[in-house]
Amino acid sequence: MTLAAHIYRHSKQLRNAPRQDHATLVRWFTHSSRPIASKGDDMSKLRQIKNKNICGCMSCSGFISSTSMLTRSYRAVNPTKVSNAGAKAEKTSFNGMVFSRGISCSDVQLRRRFSTNSGLPPHQELGMPSLSPTMTEGNIARWLKKEGDQVAPGDVLCEVETDKATVEMECMEEGYLAKIIHGDGAKEIKVGEVIAITVEEKDDIEKFKDYKPQSSDGPAPQTPPPSTPTKEEVVEKPITSSEPKAAKPSAAPQTDRVFASPLARKLAEDNNVSLSSIKGTGPDGSIVKADVEEYLASGKKEIPAAPSKADQATVSAINYTDIPNSQIRKVTASRLLLSKQTIPHYYLTVDTCVDKLTKLRADLNLIQEASGGKKISINDLVIKAAALALRKVPQCNSSWTNDYIRQFHEVHINVAVQTDNGLFVPVIRNADKKGLSTISEDVKNLAKKARENSLKPAEYEGGTFTVSNLGGPFGIKQFCAIINPPQAGILAVGSAERRVIPGSSVGEFSFASYMSVTLSCDHRVIDGAIGAEWLKAFKGYIENPETMLL
Repeated sequence: MTLAAHIYRHSKQLRNAPRQDHATLVRWFTHSSRPIASKGDDMSKLRQIKNKNICGCMSCSGFISSTSMLTRSYRAVNPTKVSNAGAKAEKTSFNGMVFSRGISCSDVQLRRRFSTNSGLPPHQELGMPSLSPTMTEGNIARWLKKEGDQVAPGDVLCEVETDKATVEMECMEEGYLAKIIHGDGAKEIKVGEVIAITVEEKDDIEKFKDYKPQSSDGPAPQTPPPSTPTKEEVVEKPITSSEPKAAKPSAAPQTDRVFASPLARKLAEDNNVSLSSIKGTGPDGSIVKADVEEYLASGKKEIPAAPSKADQATVSAINYTDIPNSQIRKVTASRLLLSKQTIPHYYLTVDTCVDKLTKLRADLNLIQEASGGKKISINDLVIKAAALALRKVPQCNSSWTNDYIRQFHEVHINVAVQTDNGLFVPVIRNADKKGLSTISEDVKNLAKKARENSLKPAEYEGGTFTVSNLGGPFGIKQFCAIINPPQAGILAVGSAERRVIPGSSVGEFSFASYMSVTLSCDHRVIDGAIGAEWLKAFKGYIENPETMLL
């Protein structure tokens, strides 16, 4: 099939064009490549073209190459009528006729053939994927495939450490892993940067042994070498540069000099006093001994003098270790800094009696042990109570934007989990609708994944409220947590402690266990009264836990 017939079959506009245009196009695409002038046709301006790049088998590669040559030839004689030239252009226009960029090839195939060096066989450049909304760069934890291995769709190529977790990167097409650009442990790879090369044929692997990815499709522009300066330039440069240098030293001492008597200078040095901070009363404003004595008598303290060389040597001799920041720590730091700088925090604290809650937990755990289930913790009951309180006071289950306040219809609770790599906040979805045993199981499974750094984006994104508990694990009595943006609230849970409670009459008292909780609120979303109403609902569920079953 000739190229003209191939285009004719796939172009609707070509079918509808007059037959004279058909003949012109067919003649234009013959190997003689002599365009025939037609009346009012801009193709009459084209000169003789020899299309040596047209593939004989009419593969998509040949079609794109010939179309690209046609674009460049036509643009040379009539540049005003070509809007988008080259093989990458979506469409290329010639005298009202439009040639589609691809016929049977996908964008990936086009990229394989034309995004890299033309001297190499068809291949695919695998870039660092964006595996989370906030990801800008990632690390290669380890490669699960080696160079030369055959890969198929669904095979895991490598593990990528994102800004929040370690995620598996899967292969999308069949082929062979020809070249690994960034190996195990590669750090701070930008999203989109090439990390590996795959080929279709096994014999092509050796051709990519010394392959280096290009920053763009075209060769990088070379910076011209600096021209050799003329004799005049060599002579003039020292003269122009020496003039300002000679002027600066002469002006500085006149403005910074402090006039003082020798006795005043000696007294100031003995007491570590800077003469620039003393106002002189001597002739022409000079500082005398009496001025220094008056300054010392006034009780003013001077800034300590710079440490001596011996002190600096002592400081530099202190042993220390620089621990590299993980991706999760970097993201956590930036998000918390953003939260404290842009969100107007305020805090509400309340004490809740947990005697009934601990009794209910003990009864439920007896049932769990009998049925082989996992034990329920106080934190599981806190998550359930917080979720029900959010459903009761939905204003706290919201997020701030500049144009509106978004109130969520579902309750997804993030739970803070501390790991060696940093702080993770996996999410318990629809916590208000789940039973305590399900919540307990979800928390334990997600916490294990967080410590193994294997959380997936769906397991930590999309929360509407956060619970942070430092009381049970660490015995912290009370603290204020930083809001996890874009949420509007976070609950800080302290430890339960035994207290003496006064009775109704003199001399009567009892004991009870109380737990302090602090709600951090975004004042743009949650007003003080709304935050107090939420805490009241939460306290009601904690002190009367049987109501959570209603």
